[in-house]
Amino acid sequence: MTRIPIILDTDLGIDDAVAIAAALHAPELDLRLITTVAGNVSIDKTTRNALQLMDFWNASVPVARGAATPLVRPLRDAASVHGESGMAGYSFEQTRRTVLNKPAVEAMHECLNASAEPVTLVAIGPLTNIALLLTQYPECKSKISRIVLMGGSAGRGNFTPYAEFNMGVDPEAAARVFESGLQIQMCGLDVTNNAVLTPEYLAALPTHGRSGKMLHGIFSHYRSGSMTTGLRMHDLCAIAALVRPALFEWHSCFVAVETQGRWTSGATVVDIDNKFGQPANAQVALDIDIAGFRDWASQVLALAP
Repeated sequence: MTRIPIILDTDLGIDDAVAIAAALHAPELDLRLITTVAGNVSIDKTTRNALQLMDFWNASVPVARGAATPLVRPLRDAASVHGESGMAGYSFEQTRRTVLNKPAVEAMHECLNASAEPVTLVAIGPLTNIALLLTQYPECKSKISRIVLMGGSAGRGNFTPYAEFNMGVDPEAAARVFESGLQIQMCGLDVTNNAVLTPEYLAALPTHGRSGKMLHGIFSHYRSGSMTTGLRMHDLCAIAALVRPALFEWHSCFVAVETQGRWTSGATVVDIDNKFGQPANAQVALDIDIAGFRDWASQVLALAP
């Protein structure tokens, strides 16, 4: 099997941890680098969380610390959803691992240049690091296969009425990415809201080994749904889009990110009907096979020891 080389950029909270579990253990993927960005919690916490997870799974994937703030705005985090640490609910051992001695953008650039084949960037947080990479090293575009991201929405938002969190935190970075000319696959909030793991599956997790116990613990502190009604796996959809694209209904269209609107900043304008007459710049997921997603999620998470 030819594995897909990926760099995973994350603002590591609870659903990010699940996405990392899948990225590490899905046989289709070759996770080469994790870069952290401020979003769900501060950059210190997202970076610590990444190192703790690499320790937990005894993984050799390097971790690079990224942007502490959005490009031009103050950070507004989501600790109210993920808890103050970003991964409350499980007592991780204190890690002795350290980050790479270089910032995330430089580490991404080096990873891309070292690859014999183009690499897919998987973005499951604000797009600050990706925007900085494309600005500082524009020549690296030829080494990027595509960008697969969880973010935006073809409908309503969760950060503001129209802005999804990852786009709303750093609209300027998101706009730069969508204007890059790179191939983009977008899994937006209107679809990921339906990617719900059932209460029955969640209740059985402690019987699924060490990883199951850990996931059950942090899920108990996750506020995107509940253990009794089901939990939304937003970021896991980005991994599913890579390895099981047929689970989604894709539409090729033009996407713009609003940066100026007083009430709409961070909104993704998804022109499904091509009313602007602009060329498509993204493949946007508009629907998901929920049963198929649940089956795949249970299979890939079972591979984590």
